[in-house]
Amino acid sequence: MFRKLRRVFSVRSVLSHNIKKRQNSAFEEVDKGQPCLSCGDKCLGFVPHKWRSTCASCHCGREDHDIIHDNLVTVFERLNIPIEDHAQLQRTKEKALALGYSWVPQGLSVTKIEDFMNSLPNNQIPRLHTPGEKYRDRQLIIQIPKQDVSEEFCHFLGDAATNESFTQFLELRDETAFGIGKVKDYLPQDTECFKCGGEIEAGEIGIFVDKMEEEACCWHPFCFTCNTCEELLVDTGYFFRDGQIHCERHYAESIMPRCASCDELIFTGEYVRAMDENFHSGHFCCQQCDKALSGQSYILKEEKPFCVACYDDNFANECAECNQKIGHDSKDLIFKSKHYHETCFEARYTCSMCKASLADKAFGNWDGQLCCLQCYEKNLAKNCQACGELIKPGMKRLGFQGKEWHDKCFRCKVCDKHIGGGSFVPKEDNIYCSTCYEETFGTKCAGCGKIISTGGLQYKNEPWHRECFGCAECGKSLYNTRFTVRDDKRLCADCFGERYARKCSECKQPIVGQGGTKYVCFEQRNWHNKCFNCKKCQVSLVNECFVTEGEEIICPNCAQG
Repeated sequence: MFRKLRRVFSVRSVLSHNIKKRQNSAFEEVDKGQPCLSCGDKCLGFVPHKWRSTCASCHCGREDHDIIHDNLVTVFERLNIPIEDHAQLQRTKEKALALGYSWVPQGLSVTKIEDFMNSLPNNQIPRLHTPGEKYRDRQLIIQIPKQDVSEEFCHFLGDAATNESFTQFLELRDETAFGIGKVKDYLPQDTECFKCGGEIEAGEIGIFVDKMEEEACCWHPFCFTCNTCEELLVDTGYFFRDGQIHCERHYAESIMPRCASCDELIFTGEYVRAMDENFHSGHFCCQQCDKALSGQSYILKEEKPFCVACYDDNFANECAECNQKIGHDSKDLIFKSKHYHETCFEARYTCSMCKASLADKAFGNWDGQLCCLQCYEKNLAKNCQACGELIKPGMKRLGFQGKEWHDKCFRCKVCDKHIGGGSFVPKEDNIYCSTCYEETFGTKCAGCGKIISTGGLQYKNEPWHRECFGCAECGKSLYNTRFTVRDDKRLCADCFGERYARKCSECKQPIVGQGGTKYVCFEQRNWHNKCFNCKKCQVSLVNECFVTEGEEIICPNCAQG
């Protein structure tokens, strides 16, 4: 939909009618051949369209390319505002460069300048030879379009009346709306930020604007952004309207319509409104051939208008059957990622059973044969093993061992959890998730009663976790170690020796050993074989004669001596 609008532009008589024509701008943009930031190597470099604000090579917007200034430019130079003290301007630039920036706020000490810069997002700090420097230069170009500041960049002003309206717009804008945010290096008291509502603490840096009636309105440096695009206002230059601050682009668009094709403000009496955008008369055109679309049919592709012929030539799919374009007014049927005219699809694909056309019908595939929905349900479709209902073509299904389920019905028998394509365990016509199968049918430990998933052992026909099969006294695992059973209790060697074993009369240690340990017993006293020695000469008395002297055992030789 589009419509022509007629608008009368008027400006309050606050300016002299004898407005002098501005001098040519003091900046120059480098755009031809610049790379596209959107499509990269696909674009060979920016080639300006003869009247659109787009690249004739890749059709991306001019602002999507790496457009730069050929020198260091200030906001005043960008706006083409006459500068009385050029020496001061030069000193300002030199100070910024000396500090390593492409711009710095005025009136601050070096320390406060660093504090100001450090409060900004890192990629937006205009430090030389960094992305922040390029960000500032790019925002100058985007926020203050060159066609908004000088007649030399405007191509569609038309007659003298529109030229006069444009000049009045510039003068009114610069006199009543434009300002530079004042950066104060020390706030005497806590102040609320006008944008975020957060607190700017006393002693911190804040930005104020002269155009606000409320003098207390203050911004964090990183909150000083355009109310429309939310971008940091370049060099704190703002345009005030209706209680808000804007960049020049969005300030201008709040007053005048902007042509979506050429990106110039519209000062003529008539313009076209279409696609929620504004266009100069004659600029609402096909994106491909530039044919005027006012009063004509057009088709949108990626939010861009195309005439019918260009749309068919560039975007219409080719029929896989007849190899002809499927025009915009023809039905485009897709099957197996191929496109067909409706008539071509009807001729090629029919139900293998009833021979009816499958165009615009649901159908299924059975062993490579296509069937309409009715024939498929009647002859081929299976019932779900869970709910018993028919599994129709197009429904997601799961099959196992010749049986089929609706995807939503393929659930665990115990917990009813949807299994889908996850792991499961079948048992006796039922399906179980791994967790429920283990809990229901898994081997459980005789000690803790929990499932043994790995690393178990068997003792007296009972399964155990290795860590659960322990000593009844100290709890130490008996896996792969010797133990003794006493009164139906499993005891490790240490605990058995401590509680039940005979004690050696010499070393006082338990007499224990695997498979039966040899020891000496005499008068209700016991010795390890290795400990049964002459008390004096330490010769072994195992299987030898010996003599007792009180509690001591000695050999015959020591007894005679």
